[in-house]
Amino acid sequence: MELKIKTTADYKKISLDETFKFLEATESGLNDAVVKDRLKIFGHNKIEEKKKNPILEFVRRFWGPMPWLLELAMALSFFLGHDIEGIIIFVLLTVNAIIGFMHSRGSQKAVELLKQRLAIRAKVLRNNDWTMVESSEIVPGDIIVVKLGDIIPADAKIISGDLSVDESALTGESLPVDSQALDVIYSGSVVRRGEARCIVINTGANTYFGRTAELVKIAKPKSHQEEIMLAIVKYMMYLGIAASIIVAVYAVFIHVSVLLIMTFAVIFLMGAVPVALPAVLTIVQAATGMKLAEEGVLVTRLDSIEDAASISILCLDKTGTITQNKLSVIESISFSGFTKEDVVSVANLASRSEGMDLIDTAIIEYAKNIGVNHSSHKQIDYTPFNPAIRRTEAVIEYDGTKYKVVKGAAQVIVPMCKGIEKNVLDLVDSTIDKLSQKGYRTIAVAKSEDGNFDNLKFVGLLPLADPPRPDSKTMIEEAKKLGVKAIMLTGDNISIAKEVAQQVGLGDKIIKLKDIEGLSADEQIKIVNEISGFAEIYPEDKYKIVKLLQSEGFLVGMTGDGVNDAPALKQAEMGIAVSNATDVAKASASVVLTNSGVSEIVEAIKRSRETYQRMLTWVINKVTKVIQVVGLLTVGFFMMDKMVLSLLGMSLLVFANDFVTMSLATDNVKHTDDPNKWNVKNITFASLIIGALLVVQGILAILIGKNYFQMDLKELQAFMMLTLVFTSQFRVLIVRERNFFWYSLPGKALMTSSFVSVIVFIFLGIYGIFIPALTLTQVMVSLIFSAAFTLVIDIPKYYSFKLFGL
Repeated sequence: MELKIKTTADYKKISLDETFKFLEATESGLNDAVVKDRLKIFGHNKIEEKKKNPILEFVRRFWGPMPWLLELAMALSFFLGHDIEGIIIFVLLTVNAIIGFMHSRGSQKAVELLKQRLAIRAKVLRNNDWTMVESSEIVPGDIIVVKLGDIIPADAKIISGDLSVDESALTGESLPVDSQALDVIYSGSVVRRGEARCIVINTGANTYFGRTAELVKIAKPKSHQEEIMLAIVKYMMYLGIAASIIVAVYAVFIHVSVLLIMTFAVIFLMGAVPVALPAVLTIVQAATGMKLAEEGVLVTRLDSIEDAASISILCLDKTGTITQNKLSVIESISFSGFTKEDVVSVANLASRSEGMDLIDTAIIEYAKNIGVNHSSHKQIDYTPFNPAIRRTEAVIEYDGTKYKVVKGAAQVIVPMCKGIEKNVLDLVDSTIDKLSQKGYRTIAVAKSEDGNFDNLKFVGLLPLADPPRPDSKTMIEEAKKLGVKAIMLTGDNISIAKEVAQQVGLGDKIIKLKDIEGLSADEQIKIVNEISGFAEIYPEDKYKIVKLLQSEGFLVGMTGDGVNDAPALKQAEMGIAVSNATDVAKASASVVLTNSGVSEIVEAIKRSRETYQRMLTWVINKVTKVIQVVGLLTVGFFMMDKMVLSLLGMSLLVFANDFVTMSLATDNVKHTDDPNKWNVKNITFASLIIGALLVVQGILAILIGKNYFQMDLKELQAFMMLTLVFTSQFRVLIVRERNFFWYSLPGKALMTSSFVSVIVFIFLGIYGIFIPALTLTQVMVSLIFSAAFTLVIDIPKYYSFKLFGL
């Protein structure tokens, strides 16, 4: 009979006998032959990954709408004998491909780290002997032993023994989970106390941990950057093709040679295709990434910087992101005439740091922080926590006398105490109930008196919880001011979630995912817009929530620290891993915080919006230039039956406009107070107004060169090239500012590059380098005319930007 697969959740519902029967296993373990067969059925206990050929990945960079256009222009250039222009296009194409390839190779890091996480050894009962084997060789039905400090190698059901297991990295539960016989423990969690014999129920991708890995592999946000680039290429291509057809038809009508028509086509293609857009996007994003790195924010996926500008919902994992993922004593509550310090002192004396118990560690640290000193008290005997008795005990010697201290669950400690009056007992019960409603775990402490270890006196209570980070509330308030709604996601119960949400200013409207399942997408989104967060959710639920929001058009930010957050971090447009996150979470995220705290999240959003403004400037400048150049070449051809710009002149113009304006990467900009969204159609319409006015400028320049300076064709082409280059430098100065151009100063790099470009092209024009020489007067007329006309256009620019919401 062939073995079938049950989910780990299904194994929780069945008995040990049923588990053994289903897995065809016994407490004596498996033999080598059975293990070999099961490896064929279930596979190895590791995360499988399909390898990609890096050479093919690189070659694919030369395939697509933009590469096709550039490759066509390159082929035509070589065919027409314009080798220099062809080489320039090839270099631009290759640089873009290399930049894109280099920044895509890190996408599989999360899966690699998940595989490393599973690369541990485990104690397994095989062939009736206990042996250490690689965790990858473990199969369902194996009998294993786990103890203090072990990473659990596979999902397993406890046969015998008791454990305290830290599942925070997997489930988001901040408190350790006590597990006994029949309970299920998860692969990747850590044993904090105890020892147990278990039967393996699921391995590899079928484990709770493995399902997370599978989600990480398939999780991928939609590429908004690619969408924008394709939309821009599409609009520019339509314009270039339309103009080329019009000019070609007219050229055939006036008997222009085919080779000359092909030259026109290359010029139009170079003018219409945003050649440097991919490189510019990367450079602008990289510059922002470097700036964020200085502020403690490491960007691992560059396009997430631009995407973050449009984020309107920020999903916040509770444990480790909003909170510290560190069990802490919240306060000390004393009874029976004892002081708060007495409660902490007794609890501290009933603790020991060597056992790595999370509760002991929290109490010891709290005692140290409040200055409790009992160096004169000597712990002469200690009984560690035992799930059977649910308490720790210690015998203390002080000043020649001995007394006993105990701490543990309140329902265990309180009944052990003598002489508690009813009113005090009622107060203790009501206090515990209130703390429980807040989601706190309460520890009770007691000590013996009169030398009688059995005469325990109740001392007080210590509520424990995972407290919020000091800057969480401020970060959430700042996010709201930026138009970003924060939603908390947690695997913890609703009581804890509500308490933490209220503490950080999110409100207390917490729901479970099942509360919105079965509703329409519109109803789900309406509820999500009203709530503070989701509680009692699993890793795949966080992933589902991010996908749900994205399906409704929202761009989503996600913060987290654990393995359970990895799929959602990978899926979000901006996945943010906090400084103490697991390696898996960091590898899945697009942004990693290197400093403790979460305040840098708001800074990352602000920086991303600045990046959006810089990229918006570049795109407006480019679209305006395409409209200007294509329109002018078309009108100029009808005016003169000749092209008013040579192929070499177009190459120089592309360099001056597209590549010199890379200095926009550090331009002075202001972030908006609301999320930014690309609207290519509105950008095109706004740019059309500016471009049309610049076409008028170009027509006037043709008339000046032809009628006033009496230039021949080559001189006129040089004059027009200089006019377009000078105009491009002044044009970027007006489109960089959404208000009138004098409202803000350009960045030093932009001013310097524009100044240098103007000087270089003045010299090219005067000394006839690459182009026919012009007189100083002709060059200066071109410069002054370009500056005056372009700056006057700033007025209609302002109103067109306002009209189209830019």
